[in-house]
Amino acid sequence: MRTDSRVRDFRFPKKEKLKGRDEIRELFNRRKCFSCAGAKLFVLRNGLTHNRIAFTFSRKFGNAVERNHSRRLSREVYRLLRNEIGKGYDLVLLVQPGRDIFSARMEQIRELFTRAGLFSSSTGQEPS
Repeated sequence: MRTDSRVRDFRFPKKEKLKGRDEIRELFNRRKCFSCAGAKLFVLRNGLTHNRIAFTFSRKFGNAVERNHSRRLSREVYRLLRNEIGKGYDLVLLVQPGRDIFSARMEQIRELFTRAGLFSSSTGQEPS
């Protein structure tokens, strides 16, 4: 990777991945939830200088190949949008079957982040 300061870093580092059953369970119990057609977003402040996110799927999502494809799409959309959203949140994206096209997933996640008030222009306020 080049060290040129003009090159944006689009990697998805480990510190931004929400892992562990206990952390995710706490988020489901103490969260604010936002939904749109085919997806739900659970949000909780984490007190860190970065966001952490996990991607999960409904029980009837299909086989492992379909879940992994959907996870890759969701991760890529988040990776492209993460610089536009506020910092300091734990996020869980619960995806339901269908709409596994990049443009549809981008629209879906943008709508969820907008409803949650996570875009940088609306930071400084708690998600409603």
